[in-house]
This record gives sequence, structure tokens and C-alpha cells, in this order.
Amino acid sequence: MMELKLSKHEHKPLQINPIKHSQPMGAALAFMGVKDCMPLMHASQGCASYTKVFYTRHFNEPIAIYNTSVSDITAVLDGGDYSILMAIENITKKNKTLKPSLIGLHTTGLTETKGDDVRGVGMHIEIPYCYVNTPDYEGGMESGWALTAKSLIEQLCEPSTEIKQDKIVLLPHVSMQPIEVERIKELCVSFGFETYALPDISTALDGYLDEGQGKLATGGITVEEIQGLADAATVVTIGSSMEVAAKALLEKNEKINHIHFDHLMGLDASDNFVASLMQIRQINPIPSVKRWRGRLQDAMLDCHFLTGSSHFVVTGEPDMVVGICALLRSVGGTIDAVVSTVYAPILETIEAGTVFVGDLEDAREHFKKTDLVISNFHAERLLHKYSDKGLVIRGFPNYEELGNQLKNDQHYEGSCHFLFEIANTLRKVKHHV
Repeated sequence: MMELKLSKHEHKPLQINPIKHSQPMGAALAFMGVKDCMPLMHASQGCASYTKVFYTRHFNEPIAIYNTSVSDITAVLDGGDYSILMAIENITKKNKTLKPSLIGLHTTGLTETKGDDVRGVGMHIEIPYCYVNTPDYEGGMESGWALTAKSLIEQLCEPSTEIKQDKIVLLPHVSMQPIEVERIKELCVSFGFETYALPDISTALDGYLDEGQGKLATGGITVEEIQGLADAATVVTIGSSMEVAAKALLEKNEKINHIHFDHLMGLDASDNFVASLMQIRQINPIPSVKRWRGRLQDAMLDCHFLTGSSHFVVTGEPDMVVGICALLRSVGGTIDAVVSTVYAPILETIEAGTVFVGDLEDAREHFKKTDLVISNFHAERLLHKYSDKGLVIRGFPNYEELGNQLKNDQHYEGSCHFLFEIANTLRKVKHHV
């Protein structure tokens, strides 16, 4: 039985070894999924520098993030509106070849407290402009990403009364890596869909070497494609956080059909997704999809001897932990504790000993009895004293391993890889192999 230990708030005034990241960081990542976008953080240089280093180390890629260089003094005396205009002018003048398709402005706690008119600033900018209010004293990385997707649709997407039956829009949650978005897009294309993802980091942070890296967001969905999303017949949300973005798209065209999935990990969720595509297109999946389904069934059989006798602690963003826990439970795993970055109603569906909002310091009490911890990189140093515990790194950040952008846990194929990684780690821990 699940016990929701904490509902919407943590029980202490500070975090120790936090797993939570701020809304502006999620917004910055979302803007990187728009081709030639210039993510502009309305904040001090330190805020933007931290985010830039964070993503550079996680993806091992040059990251394009700019800032308005405000401080507590300049924000009050000069006004943040002026700082935005000056920042854009200075950046574009310094880089003559810099021709952004979009200015993606996202706020922080300082500028939100000041109350800058980020909407009105757009009237003075010639470059296409999208703003999103993302104070870092609210929500987290997941909500920052989702709010940015919602803003991109509200401010750029043009209303429509027509639909294209073969057009589909995917709205993936923030914890999906570039290769995972790409794989889901490819599956939709195999059914004959004209497929778009928003945000789309599958071609922006996938490790592909290209010219001009680090100056603007490379790859991703174009501004023109975002403008034309409202004629899609179907919008698919992956993760409960993304339903706000789907609602914004439905307001552009009430004829759009919305299909929601809490996650795409494991046999049941993958089956439901494929069944939905089959129902829309009235065709069967390509043979490779059937083969991967059979491989997942075999993987579940092979791994359940280890997973079925094991205990787990899972930490991360709500949409991510929901999928991981569902897959582990499907192979008999026992979830001792789930530690989420923020509260979300979807957490109440998880079957675990305890589910709560907290940090790694709170999670430590559960490490003693567990076999394996699934968490971000910061859990590694806490597990040094537990030689008999395993660690599988998931979520942001992962500074320990290379190839994060190509790590796939989604659908039939990704679920196979995930289960084998879990089982092999348990094998090392339990049998000292």
C-alpha cells in the first residue's frame, strides 16, 4: 500500500543534498528544443552560468544560454525591462552573424519579485519573442519545461479550424532524453504520421557535431512549425506535467484529439501507445515493433528473478519516477521509498512503501534496507558507505557517465535496456560478480 508521507510541501526550511532543480533551468532546456532559439535568462550572470555548466556537464555539449546580467541593485534602480532590451542589443551587436529565430525569455526569482513587464518588452523587439514566467521559488525543473511548452503554443501557434488526419504532435516531459524523443517520433513516423515534438531536443542535444554549436540552439522544432501545430489531428502528452501544454493547443483548435499517457515505460504503457496509433491509422505496426515487444517480454522473464527479490529507492521528477516505478513493479520489484522533487497528483498512483517530497538527506534513512537506488549523480557520494548497495543514475544531473543523450528507457526497446541495466547492477551487488 502507498503512503503519501508528505503532500505538497517539505517538512524543513532548507534542502540538504537536493534533487530538485529550478523552473528557469527547465525553461532554458525547453527553449534549446527550438531551432536557432536564443534562450535568454532574465537573471544575474551567476544564475545563467550555473545552468550552462549544469547542462554542459550532463550532455557534454556546448550550451547556448544568455542572460540579462541584472543584479538586486540594477533590477530595482534601472528596471529589468531596460536590462532585457540592452542584453539583446549587446548580444546581437557583438555577434554580427547571430540571427536567432526566437528570443526565449524566462524569468527568475529576482525579476519575478521585482515584477518586470516581460510581456510588454516584446513590443520593442524586432526578433520573434516568447516569454515565460518561471520564478525559482515555485515549482521545479519539470514545471518550468511544461510552462515553456505552454507559452510557445499560446504565443506562437496560430489558431486553426482545419485538421490534417496524419499529423501528430508529441509533448514529452522534461526527463526524456534526446534519443527517447527521437525513438517515439520514429515510431509515429512508421505509422505514417507527420510527426512533431514540442519541445524537441532529439536533434538539438543528441551529440551530433554541427557548425555554430554553442551560439544558438541547434536542431529542434522550427518557429514556423510551431506556428502551424494547430492543424494536427492528434496531440499526445507523455507525462502529467504536459497536460497544461495540450490544453493550450486544444484552445487553438477544438477539433484536435488529445491522448494522454502518464509514461511510456513497460509493457502495458507501450501496448496502449501502439494500440492508440493503430486505432488512428487503422494499420498494424511494422515487424520490428512486434519483435521489440517480444524482446521486452523475454527481458521481463529473464530479469524478474533478480528484480522480484529486490528492494528499491527511486528519486527524481514526478513524471520520471512514475514510469520507473511502474516498470519495476511489473517485474515484481518492491519500492521502499520514492523521493520526488516537488508534489504532483500523479505521485499518488505509485505503489510504494512511502512517497514524499524531499531531498537525498531524507532518502538516506531508506538506503540501509534497500538493494538498489535509482537517483541522480548526487546520490553517488552518499552510497560510498554502503558497499552492498547498487546505484543506477537517472535524471538530472548525471556527471558520472557519458552518453546520457543516447540513453533510452522508453517504450519496448528502452524498457529492455533499462531492465537489463537494473538486473546486471543487482547481480553485481548481490553476487559480487
